[in-house]
Parts: sequence; C-alpha cells; structure tokens
Amino acid sequence: QVQLVESGGGLVQAGGSLRLSCAASGRSLSTYTMGWFRQSPGKEREFVAAISRSGLSTNYADSVKGRFTISRDNAKNTVNLQMNSLKPEDTAVYSCAARQFAAGLNNLVYEYWGQGTQVTVPS
Repeated sequence: QVQLVESGGGLVQAGGSLRLSCAASGRSLSTYTMGWFRQSPGKEREFVAAISRSGLSTNYADSVKGRFTISRDNAKNTVNLQMNSLKPEDTAVYSCAARQFAAGLNNLVYEYWGQGTQVTVPS
C-alpha cells in the first residue's frame, strides 16, 4: 500500500503561484496513475488534474486548464502540481490520489489518498 503526503500549500495573493508536491512512501509511484483533487467548504470534492504512469499523458479540469500543470518524477517518487495565475475560487484543500488499476485519465476513482494541504487565495 502506498502512503501519500502533500506539501507546499499556503496563502498566496490572486495572480500568484504555488507548487504543491505529493511524496509517496511504501511503494514506487511508477505503477500508479496519479491525480490531484480539491475540496472547499460546503462543496463536493472536485477533480483538478491527472497524470499517467509514464507522465506522457495528462488531463485537467476546465477550470484550471492553462493555469495548472501536473508532473511527476518517478525516480524521486513525487508528483507535483504547479499552480499559476491563482484565483480566489482556487481556495481549497488539495489532495493527491493514486490508483493502480488501468483506466482512462477521466476516470475519477482512486484507491489511495493523502490528507491534503490548504491553499488560500484571498479575494
């Protein structure tokens, strides 16, 4: 079983950038499809981005396309989410997730989850 720990959250002004990282332990991430999700108070969890095992394919929610970039370093067992041009509506707890079963990147079912890291963009 893989354990996931997110880091890099914080408070940033609108228009600023943050880079979130998800570090894995227990297993090599190279056999997992990885995703980032977010949840803000009173709202359901929302898909943000996903990346294939090789890193060659990615998928993004329309709300972050062109502003966020997901990447992975299988040698370092990490997955990152570079967030640029942040908006107040990006405020949420961001969690990384992993799955081993084969499915398209638009599949939103994941097996393992981190605890999340808070991102706050004041209005």
